[in-house]
Amino acid sequence: MHINISEQSGVRYLHFGTSWIQGAMRIARPWSLELEYTREMMASLLLRDAGHWPRKVLLIGLGAASLTKFLYRHRLLAHLTVVEIDPDVVVSARLYFKLPEDAKRIHLVVGDGAEYVLNSSKKFDLILVDGFDHNARAGVLDTLPFYQMCRERLGNEGVLAVNLLGRSRGFKGSMARICTAFEDRALVFPSCESGNAIAFAAAGQPIEISLDDLKENALALKEETGLNLLPTVARLAQAKTCLNNRLVL
Repeated sequence: MHINISEQSGVRYLHFGTSWIQGAMRIARPWSLELEYTREMMASLLLRDAGHWPRKVLLIGLGAASLTKFLYRHRLLAHLTVVEIDPDVVVSARLYFKLPEDAKRIHLVVGDGAEYVLNSSKKFDLILVDGFDHNARAGVLDTLPFYQMCRERLGNEGVLAVNLLGRSRGFKGSMARICTAFEDRALVFPSCESGNAIAFAAAGQPIEISLDDLKENALALKEETGLNLLPTVARLAQAKTCLNNRLVL
């Protein structure tokens, strides 16, 4: 895969041989989440008790290492396993996007994300799936068997977050597969301006949280990390996808 790095207005971008943006970092704030969809994926942190969760995280797709760096900096007890299929992406993340070198907390695997999930026996609290090729195709990472394997890899407080890129045919098929794999314990947040939509699914302990409590959690996360997810919660409320103003997974 051919990798390009570009910079504009203080932001460094990762490309896979096209103008399509695969990751970004504001040079003055390398730990922040520059792209809107990465911020949306961190809405998963609003769904469980922030005091100890998550402790074990699997990230499929490294990109510009935005999610990895954010969790590394703000969830100090979390151990991060990152699976990236292209070794050149790993090199780029280290050279251009400040991916930390910390073997104790970041276990970096160069390999196929689906094969890793299939062959692993580990359990994770949080699985983040953000893997696309240069044509913005997810391939096997958007199949029913893959989502079923993800559910098997989630522990008792497990949450899955998937970036459903605004594909030409929409994401209804993807969402149907996730719902089937998780027995309807799944929902998709309203699309952000970029066209991405983030799907969340849960395993183990049920999640039932009011939108008011989600807002409180978002305020606490903003105070702690600087990440503002209040607009995400507001869009969720406006979309009326949560019955009786409660998010249930």
